[in-house]
Amino acid sequence: MAGMELQDAVVLVTGASSGIGAATARAAADAGAKVVLTARRADRIQALAADLPDALAVQTDVTHEGDLENAVEQALARYGRVDALINNAGQGLHVSVERIRLEDFRAVLELNVVAALAAMQAVIPPMRRQGAGAIVNVSSGTTLHLMPGVGGYAATKAALNTLSSIARLELADAGIVVSTVFPRITDTDFHDVLRAGSLRADAPKGHSPEQVAAVILDLVRSGEERAVLPAP
Repeated sequence: MAGMELQDAVVLVTGASSGIGAATARAAADAGAKVVLTARRADRIQALAADLPDALAVQTDVTHEGDLENAVEQALARYGRVDALINNAGQGLHVSVERIRLEDFRAVLELNVVAALAAMQAVIPPMRRQGAGAIVNVSSGTTLHLMPGVGGYAATKAALNTLSSIARLELADAGIVVSTVFPRITDTDFHDVLRAGSLRADAPKGHSPEQVAAVILDLVRSGEERAVLPAP
């Protein structure tokens, strides 16, 4: 499937306040895109927007019904279109299967899968009207390599993988390209704010968020179905 150029494209990034999301927003702006920054931490995305040309910051809790629709409406009001969605917001859960608290699993499932679906549903109508669009869902390398302690988290991302693959088939005729990226451990604050558990002490050094961002934007440009980051 054909991808799109980033020059003058309107790119909406969820989880844009730090880590992969912030790095992707910066890289997209550097490539000439107009960036819509969404996250719960308004101060962070407002500060980032001030550093980028023609960027829009919209405080958004992706798990709150209506917040994503509001972000898309604000993007359309300002720019008239939404060309790409980087579905990045998510949270980890590093606990053995027998010790996962159901309330923690439900919360991570809500954020990593239900909110990701809601974000796709929010951008699909304007992309259909435009006849083109790109969606990149941020999954995890843990879905490709069995690792003790990440069963709950990997299960949510595996569900996202299936949604992505089927959405790619369903939306192709509308000119909307859905892709999935599989980062490994990344040097961000992601593992400092896990829902529960902690990163193994012997975990390998990860990629930089800038490396992951470059791969994400390459998917937008190429329209390829997936990209798996190699071990660092």
